[in-house]
Amino acid sequence: MTKIRQGLTGVVMAAALCWPAMTIAQAPAQDQASTSGDASPLPLDQLLTKTVHEAWVASGRNEDKFLAMVQQLAELSAQNRGITLPNTPEAGAKFGDWIKKESRKDPDQLLYAVVDHAVRYVGKSQTAATPAAK
Repeated sequence: MTKIRQGLTGVVMAAALCWPAMTIAQAPAQDQASTSGDASPLPLDQLLTKTVHEAWVASGRNEDKFLAMVQQLAELSAQNRGITLPNTPEAGAKFGDWIKKESRKDPDQLLYAVVDHAVRYVGKSQTAATPAAK
C-alpha cells in the first residue's frame, strides 16, 4: 500500500505541475460546503457520486482541493485494480493531461470514471510488473 501511495503522490504532484486553471463552466451559485473554507476532502462515498463539475464546485474551485479529490479517487482505483502508478514526471503529465482532456469533453460524467480511466491509462498492473517465476 505504501508503494501505491508513494507512486500515486508522485503522479498527482507531477500532474499538478501541468494542470492549468480549470476552465469548466462556472455555476451561478456556490453551495454552502464550498464556501465554508473546509480543507478536508469529501468523504469517499460522497465523492464517488460527484460529476467532474460537481467535484470542482465542491472543491470551492480550488485546484489543490480538487487534486486532493483526484488523488483520493486514484488511490481507490489503483488499489482495486492492482495497478501501480509510476512515480515520474512523464507519468504525472500523462495522467494530468488525460484527466484534463476527458473532463473538458464532458464535465457531467462522474469524476471517478475519468480518474479510473486515467489510472488504467498510466498505471502498470502489479502482476504484469512482477516477473513470472520459472
